[in-house]
Amino acid sequence: MILAVDCGNSRLKWGLHDRGRWVKTGSVPLSALARLNKAWKALPYVEKTVVANVAGRSVRQRLEAILSRRDARPVWVVARRRQCGVRNGYLEPGQLGADRWAALIGARKMFRGPCLVVASGTATTVDMLRGDGTFAGGMILPGLELMKRVLADNTAGLPLSRGRFSRTPRSTVDAIESGCLLAQVGAIERIFAALGPRAACVLAGGAAAKIAPHLRIPVRRADNLVLEGLVRIAGETSK
Repeated sequence: MILAVDCGNSRLKWGLHDRGRWVKTGSVPLSALARLNKAWKALPYVEKTVVANVAGRSVRQRLEAILSRRDARPVWVVARRRQCGVRNGYLEPGQLGADRWAALIGARKMFRGPCLVVASGTATTVDMLRGDGTFAGGMILPGLELMKRVLADNTAGLPLSRGRFSRTPRSTVDAIESGCLLAQVGAIERIFAALGPRAACVLAGGAAAKIAPHLRIPVRRADNLVLEGLVRIAGETSK
């Protein structure tokens, strides 16, 4: 069995994978990592643990303490020049976030043609994967909720409130919701156009359910995209 751990900017998501399927999955906010002690205590023997962490050194240290009670020492993923059929086009490959690298590898497993890999979390990342497996570069923009929070925190009259999407918003909260959502959609669609007519788009992350209905491109939801990539990395590193 493989324990895959995706530690993002605000939440940690994990999954136990065995024989081609997810046996169990879960998530916790970073402020509640201690809950993992109980959640993972009941797990069966784990042959390999693989982690993508973009939350910094202090979170890694807390995770190391929790994982030290497990069967296998963790593999901490770092983006490489080549791995699992994906070639890293970054000028300095190690600067690419481990979660983005794992997501690209997960997407490569799903699609063999050109693909736009979108992760919509605290930040939204939009990465271009060519048909030959080359990561050609990508964009990072504030995530949907972060966009709304920045407006509320930096203006006197714009509230942090849940509005409803509208093509013709007639209230402030709806104008904020609609504007921020279309900013996400517009960036994704514009970058997608550069990949050509045969491209696909895979969309993951907490805001995916809000973004997907408004995209006018072929899109496939993949809730466990980073975890899928981590499992594939674990399989290669065990060879």
